[in-house]
Amino acid sequence: MSMTDPLGDMLTRIRNGQQAKKDSVTSPASGLRARVLEVLQREGFIRGYSEEELGKHKGLRIELKYFEGQPAIQHLARVSTPGRRVYSGSKDLPRVRNGLGITIVSTPRGVLSDAEAREQNVGGEVLAEVF
Repeated sequence: MSMTDPLGDMLTRIRNGQQAKKDSVTSPASGLRARVLEVLQREGFIRGYSEEELGKHKGLRIELKYFEGQPAIQHLARVSTPGRRVYSGSKDLPRVRNGLGITIVSTPRGVLSDAEAREQNVGGEVLAEVF
C-alpha cells in the first residue's frame, strides 16, 4: 500500500513513541525525513538518529529525548500537507510560541529551522511546527 504523506507518518511515529515513553522509534528512510531529523537534532528536540537495515529496505532509528520524565517535544504538527501546501516568505515565517518553538521549512538551500531561514533570507514550504 502506498503512503500519501511519508513525513506526516514519521512525525506521528515520534509522537506515539514519546507518548508510550519509548527510547527510540523506527521509520522508513528517505532524504527528506533524514534532513528533518537533522534539524530536530540540531535544535535539541531528539538525541539523534541513525540509518539501519529494516529487512530489505533502509530505515531510520530515532533516539527520543526526555527531560525529567517529560518528552522534549510537547507539540509536533504537520503544517503543509499533500492536500494543502503552505508556503511562506522569509519575512512571513510563523513564530511558534513566540520563538520558544521552531518551524521546519523546506527551502532552496535545504531543510532549515525558521531562525536559520530568516538569517539566510529564504522562504519555502512550511513542513512542521515543534515546541
